[in-house]
Formats: sequence, C-alpha cells, structure tokens
Amino acid sequence: MSVARVELLADGTRRVHLITADERARACPGCGVFATRVKGSAVTRPRDLPYGERGLEFRWHKRRWLCRQPDCRRRSFTEQIEQIPAGARITTRLRTAAGRRIRDAGSTVIQAARDLHLSWPTVMDAFSAAAREVIEAPLPDVEVLGIDETRRGKPRWERNGATGKWHLVRDRWHTGFVDALGTGALLGQVEGRTTADVLAWLADTPLEWRKNIKYVAIDMSATYRAAVRTSLRHATVVVDHFHVVQLANKMLSTVRRRTTAEIRGRRGRATTPSGKPGAACSATGKTSPTNSSRACGTPCSTKERSARGS
Repeated sequence: MSVARVELLADGTRRVHLITADERARACPGCGVFATRVKGSAVTRPRDLPYGERGLEFRWHKRRWLCRQPDCRRRSFTEQIEQIPAGARITTRLRTAAGRRIRDAGSTVIQAARDLHLSWPTVMDAFSAAAREVIEAPLPDVEVLGIDETRRGKPRWERNGATGKWHLVRDRWHTGFVDALGTGALLGQVEGRTTADVLAWLADTPLEWRKNIKYVAIDMSATYRAAVRTSLRHATVVVDHFHVVQLANKMLSTVRRRTTAEIRGRRGRATTPSGKPGAACSATGKTSPTNSSRACGTPCSTKERSARGS
C-alpha cells in the first residue's frame, strides 16, 4: 500500500487515500495468473488500529481486474493484500490486536470493543481465533505440575422431564493445571474437581509429556492425590507449603482455645496474652496472680499478672 494523499477534515480527522503498490494484488485468486486488463475501479473503507488522539480514516482506491484465462471461473476480481483480504472491512492486524488484548492483556470483550471501536461479535471472533493458537499449540515440557481448584460462577441445574430428577450441568468448581516451576503459565482448565475430571485431562496429554513430570504440587486434597497416583505413578506428590502452614495455624489456634478454656474456664480475651494468636505458650501451665513467672520461664510484668487474674 502507498499513500496517494491525505485530507484533514473539519473535525480534525485525517482521511488517508491509499493505492495498491504490491504487484501480487493483481494475481487472480482462481488461477493465479497475473491479470493485464483493468475492468473498473472500486473504493473501500478499511479500518485499522487507531493512531494518535485524532481520528483516522482510510480510503482504498483499488482496481478491478479482468481474468482472461479461458479455464478460470473467475471472470473478474478486485485487488487484495494479506492485511486486507477480499471482503474484509478491518485489517488483519486490527483483528489480531483485538484478540490478543483479551488473551494476553486480560481485557474484557466489551472493553476491547469500546477501545478499538469494534462490535462485540467481531472482537469475540478475534479472541476465539487467538485462543485457538494457544489451545492447539503443543504443551511445553514441565517438570513440576501444579493442580489446584478455583471457583467460577454459580452451579447450574436442570430437571430431567422423564425422571423428574435434577442433575448438574455446570459445576461452580474448575480445576487448573499450571507449570509450577517454570513460567507459571496455565496449561489447561477443566470443569469440576473430581478424580475423573483430572484423569480425563491427563489422558488427553501425550505420554512422553507425562513421563517428563517429576513432581506434582497439590493441596491436601485426597481427590487430586488419587488422580496423581493413578495417572502419574512415577511422580512425587508435593503438598503446597501454604496449605501446610494454614493447617498448622488452625491446629495451633484450636489448641490455644482449648487450653485457655481448661485453665481459666472461659474464652480468651484480647487483654490477656493467651487470648492472642500465637500465644499458646502462655497457657501451658496454671499460674496464679502471685506467681512471678509463667510456665515458659519468661518474667511477667505487674500489668500482665493483674490482667491474668481478672
């Protein structure tokens, strides 16, 4: 494409007039022979990525060629290039940018449509094409596979007209598979969090890819552990440290509350050391207001002794 002239409209919009500079544009799409006779002309208005704060319009002045090959069914055709195929109203790079804005930048469909001045169906089709590039791409080699659940929306139930029973058609829980050691990228996601759901996803992966997995990081889910032991027997199961620490903190709080109730006969208070999280050592032994030290051996202040005796 080459620029023939540029107009500046009253509202500040720039209107760019284009002509075809690529000689391959006059090749017949039916037989591939280069046409030599012009039948007419046509003007189209393709849309491209926005540039600058002011509006930008395009007018493509292209020629209609006549194919003179007797065996070709295409009698005539208009010029087309890779960025603007025949019948297209937007450029290929605008369509690609719309799909990648959702896939890579995390934008919503409606927001991308507003920013690029496109319709919702156009942006959704562009996103579907961009998503297929990732879905159909081969999985990268992974040594540590991460499996975890995530909540997505609400469950949906439908009633069977024949039996009258309700059955789940959309689960609110999804299971995600990530590269836990490398890039942390999402490898796949399936609906549900049962053992069968995990096994179904692993069964669709190549055997050699599964053999490269050395470790599988999960939470303390017996469901995921059963799936890993069935499909990835050679891999070592690793529990995420976050869930280990979380479970330890819960148990510590349970012991602290139980010990406080046994010693004082009531719940812990915010003004007493035993009523605070992480203060289980202060309730390990019975102490009286006259004692000068706790069971752990730390000296007590007068204020703490009076608070414990209240």
